[in-house]
Amino acid sequence: MEPLTRCFTAWRVIHAGHREVIEGLVAPEHQGPSADLEAALAAWPHAHYWAGAVGKELVLIRPLGPARTEAWLVHLGLFGVTILCALGAGAALNGQFHPPSGEGITGALAAGARFFGIFLRAPWSTIQSGWSFAAPLLAILLVHELGHYFVAHRYAIDASPPYFLPIPPTISPIGSLGAFLRLRSPVVDRRQLLDVGAAGPLAGFVVVLVVLAWGYAISDPVPAGSALPRSFIEFAGMRFALGDSLLTGACRRLFLPGAESVHLSLTAFAGWAGALITGLNLLPLSQLDGGHVAYGLLGRWQKPLGLAALLGLVWLSQYWSAWLIWVLLTLMVGGWRWTHPSVMCPERPVPPGRRVLGWLCVLVFVVTFMPVPFGG
Repeated sequence: MEPLTRCFTAWRVIHAGHREVIEGLVAPEHQGPSADLEAALAAWPHAHYWAGAVGKELVLIRPLGPARTEAWLVHLGLFGVTILCALGAGAALNGQFHPPSGEGITGALAAGARFFGIFLRAPWSTIQSGWSFAAPLLAILLVHELGHYFVAHRYAIDASPPYFLPIPPTISPIGSLGAFLRLRSPVVDRRQLLDVGAAGPLAGFVVVLVVLAWGYAISDPVPAGSALPRSFIEFAGMRFALGDSLLTGACRRLFLPGAESVHLSLTAFAGWAGALITGLNLLPLSQLDGGHVAYGLLGRWQKPLGLAALLGLVWLSQYWSAWLIWVLLTLMVGGWRWTHPSVMCPERPVPPGRRVLGWLCVLVFVVTFMPVPFGG
């Protein structure tokens, strides 16, 4: 530490959860940086980055104490149940499995509980028939969350491993509500928040593109005059019309030119679901990824943008009523606020190079958002 502080004219130390943040003003003779400062940074075993003008203000981060012991059985258990639900959804999409059903909320919950015993007793050929949906969908979710996880740890932020959210195919044809991880230490500045918030959707989007290309290439066009939706799936004997984003519409036209209607393959539907989840996460609301990105880019101006997004979803609920459920869930997770909480040093500017990540997320949101996901 001392070789670094020798290069500062002044510095301060902030304790942020389980880590120590040292903010130093670099002495004029060491700006650039000097050979001495470069050598000291090369020997520094923890995270560091330049704040403001490169060469003038340096931020050092180091953890305090041993790493937290994680409840790996919980994380692995949730992931295992999500795999099972996704396989069940894939088998139902493949016409190999019919999930149990029930009337009303109580009946649906009871049917969801029965699903596990019924599906686990099914022949192995039935269970594995859904892999071409489950594997790409889980790859999208896992890469998304690992993007957040690794960038958070690059800044020594105490982040939990991903919590996957399974949902039985008796309730949803996707088999998952996505995943999340918890940031258990405060975020110091908007650069950190922007980097962590953007890493997940950008990493997951790369996988979404690969899955969509693979899936649409093997999807089946429907003969003209069939009077079927533009895109649809068959799930346990029922047909579901799917809405489009700019991205999924472009994939349909690129891989199936001239097709009036397309029956999506299991892999294409996994990519469609991954695009849907990415667009939902990038809404500029509260504690969603889009809320992190919007606050990182705009600071306090995230507040009116979040309100506009909230009102827009309420308006869209006339076309897809589930938007109201998504609004309630988002507000509940965010402490019933559409605004993003402040970071410790909100006044510190975000370097232009980091802002590019935020604008890339805006672009990803534009191409993945589906105004009417089902019934389009």
